Formats: sequence, C-alpha cells, structure tokens
Amino acid sequence: MKTAVVIGASGLIGKTLVRKLLEDNRYKSVKVFVRHSINISNTKLVEHIVDFDKITDWKNKITGDELYSAMGTTIKKAGSKEAQYKIDITYQHEFAKAAAENGVSSYFLVSSSGANAKSKIFYMRIKGELEEKVKLLPFKKIRIFRPSLLLGERDEKRFGEKASERLLKIVAPLFPFLKNQRPIEGEKVARAMIVSANEDDKERIKIFEPLEIFSLADK
Repeated sequence: MKTAVVIGASGLIGKTLVRKLLEDNRYKSVKVFVRHSINISNTKLVEHIVDFDKITDWKNKITGDELYSAMGTTIKKAGSKEAQYKIDITYQHEFAKAAAENGVSSYFLVSSSGANAKSKIFYMRIKGELEEKVKLLPFKKIRIFRPSLLLGERDEKRFGEKASERLLKIVAPLFPFLKNQRPIEGEKVARAMIVSANEDDKERIKIFEPLEIFSLADK
C-alpha cells in the first residue's frame, strides 16, 4: 500500500483527489499540506498546517510514494502577478524539489491546456515554466495534466470562467477544431491522475492534453 502527498487540497481538483485517494484501498495514508484545515475526519488522513514561505521548517515531513500537485490561483485572488507567480511556481517547485530529495518517486501535476514557457500570456507562461522546472527533478515518474476549462464548484466565484464555460458548451460541439478545448469536470481530472499513477508504464515523463485526460478518466 502507498502513501500519497497532496498540495492544493482545498481547491477544485485537490478536494476531489483527497476524497478519491482516501477511498482507494491501494493507499494506506494521504498526507495533505495546507494553510488551513480541510475539515475531513479520516484515519488515513494526515493533515499538516504549514506556512509555504517557511518550507525549510517542515520539508522533512514531505515523504511518501506519490506527490499530487494541484495548487493554483488567479491574479484577482492573489492580488498581483508576483503573488500569483509565488503560488503557481515557487511554492509548487520548492515542494516538488523537497519531495524528490526525500525519496518520493512519482509526481503528478495539474497544469493547463496551452501551457508554454514562451507564451506572451502570463498565465500560460507560468504554467509552462513550472512544467519545465519539474521535468528536471529526479522523479522516476512524472505525469503532467493539461485540462481545458475546469467545471465544478469552487469556494470562490470566477465570473469570467462561468461565461467561458457557457460559451464553450454551446460552441465546442459545433466546431471540430474546438473539441480539444471542451470543458472538463475537476472530478474527471482527479480520476485520470489516480488512474495514471497506477498504470504500469515505463515512460518517465508523459503529458496529457485535454482529450487524453477524458480518455484516461474513462478507464
């Protein structure tokens, strides 16, 4: 039985990930590192309330078999590009680096469709930059997931995303070239991540685009 480690456990995908991992009998323990309690009572859950700016104080606790990184924010919520960069890149990269140093062998990252370290769009650029950074870490298995627009209930309202969601639901079925960008439920992404974690394949790095995530989630 395995131990899973999750960051971003209070987010749309992270919450579902934690629930699914706790229900999965292949996992004996699920460790979450959060700023505030996720208020789940389960004997398999180990919750660490931490300050991500002070990782040196607690990075020795980042141990296990698999790391699931589902952390992310928006400029509006973070308050600035600098603050978003810290959450979307610095925290996740430093955490992944510590996990690799502590012997965690597999890494699963929620990125974004269109991620590209050379993009002129800030959001796509930082997602791509994080991908490039974590590929250099010595994990035996790295899986990167690039979902399109995410569906599901969030703690905060994102009106722009809701508008885009409604538009894509109408437009995507009409234009084949948009098929790869149709919205996906956060639950499906979480399911796809766990399926990939338990597949016996030999490739060290794989990137899953939106349609591939749908296919993986249906296995």
